Amino acid sequence: MKLVTYNIQYSKGKDGRYDLGRISSALDGADVIALQEVERNWPRTAMADQAAELSSLLPDCYWVYGPGFDMDASEKSDDGVVINRRRQFGNMLLARWPLTWSRLHILPKLKSIDEFTMDMTAVEAVVDAPKGPLRVWSIHLSSVSRRERMVQIDKLLDLHDRATATAGAWTGATDIRGDEQWSLGAPPPAAPHEAIWMGDFNAKPGGPEYDAIVGPKDPVYGRARYADRFADAWAAAGNDEADGVTFPANRNYTDRRLDYCFVSAALAGRVRSARVDRDAEGSDHQPLWVDMDL
Repeated sequence: MKLVTYNIQYSKGKDGRYDLGRISSALDGADVIALQEVERNWPRTAMADQAAELSSLLPDCYWVYGPGFDMDASEKSDDGVVINRRRQFGNMLLARWPLTWSRLHILPKLKSIDEFTMDMTAVEAVVDAPKGPLRVWSIHLSSVSRRERMVQIDKLLDLHDRATATAGAWTGATDIRGDEQWSLGAPPPAAPHEAIWMGDFNAKPGGPEYDAIVGPKDPVYGRARYADRFADAWAAAGNDEADGVTFPANRNYTDRRLDYCFVSAALAGRVRSARVDRDAEGSDHQPLWVDMDL
């Protein structure tokens, strides 16, 4: 199975042009796709519904969109009728197979004084994959401060730890007082504990955020894998943690690896390969591809 994560920067490419076609072309051949910075009803992208447009460009995929940032973008017509619109910014998951259920998680945000900060998002879904259900996430952490990212990672790890107890979108009996319309008579949906986190974590490998997810590096044993935590798919594929730049240098930053695919430690052995698409020009980030035996 081919997975890819891509922060699309609302389709603003390295040349300053907005072009969702370049984004969809860079995703060709993917089975599961995690996108960040997908927007709706922003003036800079001509009030486009990028989630809907991407679904049209990727017609073989099922999808779910989750906005974290959500502001009013409505207006009134000349006759006083409200044209309701929301200015949204968030994450998207797409897959070749149905997304059985999904959840939107608004991550913790700390009120800043000087820097622009906004609500960030994690979108969770279960893919009805051929070899069994697969829990996948599209995640975008704050770019402003390590302190804020650590709070967000604590939240994500808590959600992961409670996944078995929480289970899927619904549990229990198939009816409510004889009404089966809630479940359509089906049993509770699958909710595997093992998970795959993909997204823009805005953190470098080896830092506190990275260590919180995969565990600190021991001078003798390296990064010991524990059942309740994750492995970096890039490293599991045999690559050096320090390699794999996904955010090339620009006038403000040096080369950085900010985009990751973290897999439950029990899934690490199923990683076949990982690569960064260095040719994609549709964003300031590069897509990260991971091939897994799933």
